[in-house]
Amino acid sequence: MGIVLKQSFKNTVVIFAAFAIGGVNALFLYTRFLTDEYYGLVTYLLSTANLLMPLTAFGVHYSIVKFYSSYTSKKEKDKFLSASLLLPLCIALPFGFIGTLFYEQIGIYLSQENEIIKDFTWVIYLVAVATAYFEVFYAWAKVHLQSVFGNVLRELFSRVTVLILLLLVYADIIEQTEFIYYLTAAYFVRTFLMMGYAFSLYRPTFTFQFPENYTAVFKYAFYIILAGSAGAILLDIDKVMLPQKKVIELAAYYAVAVYIAAVIEAPGRAMAQIVQPLTAKALNENNTTEIASLYKRTSINLVLICGLLFLLVNLNIDQLYLLINENYSGGTYVVLMISIAKLYTLFLGNNGAIISNSKHYKILLPYAVVMAISVYFLNDWLIDVYGMNGAALSTLVVILIFNTLKLWYVKKKFNMLPFSNKTGLLLLIIAGFYGMFYFWNFSFHPIVNIVLKSTLIAVTYLWIVWKLKISVEINKILDTYL
Repeated sequence: MGIVLKQSFKNTVVIFAAFAIGGVNALFLYTRFLTDEYYGLVTYLLSTANLLMPLTAFGVHYSIVKFYSSYTSKKEKDKFLSASLLLPLCIALPFGFIGTLFYEQIGIYLSQENEIIKDFTWVIYLVAVATAYFEVFYAWAKVHLQSVFGNVLRELFSRVTVLILLLLVYADIIEQTEFIYYLTAAYFVRTFLMMGYAFSLYRPTFTFQFPENYTAVFKYAFYIILAGSAGAILLDIDKVMLPQKKVIELAAYYAVAVYIAAVIEAPGRAMAQIVQPLTAKALNENNTTEIASLYKRTSINLVLICGLLFLLVNLNIDQLYLLINENYSGGTYVVLMISIAKLYTLFLGNNGAIISNSKHYKILLPYAVVMAISVYFLNDWLIDVYGMNGAALSTLVVILIFNTLKLWYVKKKFNMLPFSNKTGLLLLIIAGFYGMFYFWNFSFHPIVNIVLKSTLIAVTYLWIVWKLKISVEINKILDTYL
């Protein structure tokens, strides 16, 4: 677990710095320097590109993580990586041709409720292609157990770019439309930087030959491309459907609430960058002991750390909304529901990596498709009834049900669970803190209230989990400073 904790710590620092900058962007700069309409437009364009990205990537970024460690000769590795660079073009080029041919019709369809979308439809395709190739090169780096630089580009680069561009909008150096153009260009700059780093770690001898197990690779990519596309629907369909059913500004309000809730998953995103290739390696070596160990340790450590963030976010949310543009202040329940969904996902540890990198990966396709269909129809119903709260509720319901099914599936196929003898105690601690501090606040300025309350909660929480020895790894870290 040493390399996991070491790189996870670095990744966590990067992600928290990114979330801090992103928080300033999402909560204060976007809401003041862009109109609600343009903020909603940016949210819609990027979310729609995220829906398209898994299909454009052709599942290659997942295939690299799964298969790379199984090759022993340089020749086979070079064949595999060369094919990995060519396969996304098989999707991207036809998509581009079709998009150019039917651009007007696509623009009219997407802008039925909000006319502003029509002139920026092309952004969706370009961002999807750039992001797809970024993920390919990032996976290239991860299989060499070098995830930090890619994490800097993925989490920090885009947020710093947005910060600079928003300040340029504020200074009247660029217009709101130019903000979107420059942001699109930044996605390509990020991809080229990641490509250079990936080649510095390992530069293959390029060939047009496929590896010997190309049938298995293509079959895996086919399943993952469909499962990944369906899985992406769960993450971004809310922000895409809201402008299709309501005013586009609602997408901006929803995006702010989701961003606040997403803070709690930062450590999970950091740990996943290094745990995924380690899980794939253990599966390729049939090392069930290591798989079970990673499963339990990722779960307890993520729930411990992210549980604290869950408390800090939801127990200060009313005070935080007092600091934001009042148009955005109706997302309290969205934050709660999305953060519960994310905490439950983190509770499963590396469950998803175990399934996607094992011989049972095919189950992900029907699983993801049914999940995507479920969230679509729930959104279609609940958005009309409850607005953006309905979108959050549909996400919560689907994640609770389908993550429970994933938990059951890994138990059935691998006979392992992520629970330890401390899991129940930790969940009681989190629930106890939430009940204790929910109705209680200091009566000062919101910033002072947030700082004082957060300090009290964090110190007390960490002292309790340290004394009860909830996690061996976390206790070692705390022992260093206490």
